[in-house]
Amino acid sequence: MPINQEENMLDFDGTPATANAPQGGVTGLEDLKIGSGRVQVDDKRIINCQADVNQLVPFKYQWAWQKYLDACANHWMPQEVNMSRDIATWKDPNGLTPDERTIIKRNLGFFVTADSLVANNLVLAIYRHITNPECRQYLLRQAFEEALHTHAYQHIVESLGLDQGEIFNMYREVACISDKDVFELQFTRELMNPNFSTGTEENDRRFLRNLIGYYVIMEGIFFYVGFVQMLSFGRRNKMMGASEQFQYILRDESMHLNFGIDLINQIKIENPALWTEAFQNEVVDLIKQAVALEYRYAVDTMPRGVLGLNAAMFDDYLKFIANRRCQQIGLPVQYEGATNPFPWMSEVLDLKKEKNFFETRVTEYQTGGALSWE
Repeated sequence: MPINQEENMLDFDGTPATANAPQGGVTGLEDLKIGSGRVQVDDKRIINCQADVNQLVPFKYQWAWQKYLDACANHWMPQEVNMSRDIATWKDPNGLTPDERTIIKRNLGFFVTADSLVANNLVLAIYRHITNPECRQYLLRQAFEEALHTHAYQHIVESLGLDQGEIFNMYREVACISDKDVFELQFTRELMNPNFSTGTEENDRRFLRNLIGYYVIMEGIFFYVGFVQMLSFGRRNKMMGASEQFQYILRDESMHLNFGIDLINQIKIENPALWTEAFQNEVVDLIKQAVALEYRYAVDTMPRGVLGLNAAMFDDYLKFIANRRCQQIGLPVQYEGATNPFPWMSEVLDLKKEKNFFETRVTEYQTGGALSWE
């Protein structure tokens, strides 16, 4: 890149630099200034940081870098999972009940779009406003994993010979799926205004609202009925390939959730004025809306008891999950007395089964590792 001697600045397009402001308002595209000093750890912040975001070290948020390393160690590909038994079961007229088939198709219909929405939000709304390089490094890995998950769902659809038009259009045709997606799109659209940027209390709070909407609600609540249902097949020695892929996906999503919780809490620490009583009440209301939407999804996907499950069990489970999500971001429990009717979910994420489900940090599961079902 040519050096503008008069201004002593490096400009990305070779033209004279007129300001040291981000091009297009995107952090990381600022003009590079010679002799501007080295980045110090204390200069770093999650949002609204003036330090050079292109300089990865020194690390300030070691937890973000460690999550990136752990995610890389968890690499997997859908083609590695054997789908032959699933194919035989699906083709067998007596292999699954009609209700079991509905659960599988409904979940594939939701998830194929849900992970795409998450990826779009990461790339189009979140990444550009995060001003910390180690956090951005994890976001890049997460974006890849969201694409990988969409790949996995497509692989299941293709393997089973399902009607792709039916599955991939469910978010436009099935109300309980569409309603969840519409709920999530509000958060992305809020930040997609070309004039939006962080830096004011109002906009920083809108950005925090987006993080809560996607990490706490989408990945922390909206995914859990489907995870319980799909993993229940594997526990009954049915659709083992699909269940195994959902277990891999759940492990990834648990890490996404843990990262998002840490991100939200760090922004709260650095910007305490954002966490007003009014905003906390708004977040609680969003979580309660999400619980209602997810319960409707549970009723739609299983109007009758199946796989040892019934919709009423999910009423308690979702309230239990919501309580935990509230506690993780510093809000009071909203559903007193809610319990977990699926204690086995606490063991799914860790092969050695030594960590609590909600606090897990995946370290044992490495590339090429095999999953086992009990």
